Amino acid sequence: MLLFCPACGNVLVAEEGPRCHRFACTTCPYVRNVTRKVTSRKYPRLKEVDDVLGGAAAWENVDSTAEPCPKCEHPRAYFMQIQTRSADEPMTTFYKCCNSQCGHRWRD
Repeated sequence: MLLFCPACGNVLVAEEGPRCHRFACTTCPYVRNVTRKVTSRKYPRLKEVDDVLGGAAAWENVDSTAEPCPKCEHPRAYFMQIQTRSADEPMTTFYKCCNSQCGHRWRD
């Protein structure tokens, strides 16, 4: 937690005074004694993660192939290929299980 000097606006530093701890300014004579425990917590709100493959709409018009699902062993899976690395690397194949109850996703 940063506290600023009300007189000059510089950051106050924590130091041990003769009777208690205090915040003091290094450029002017301003001093603020600490009379109680000072704590401050702030938890940032997490952003929602976007589906990098385009969400549910990306899987609407894709083909299926004979690739067994590693989770439910369904014999077919939808697939799409996307260039995720440089042009001289092979395309990455993404799969989604054709079983509507499973819907497991994996890549190859």
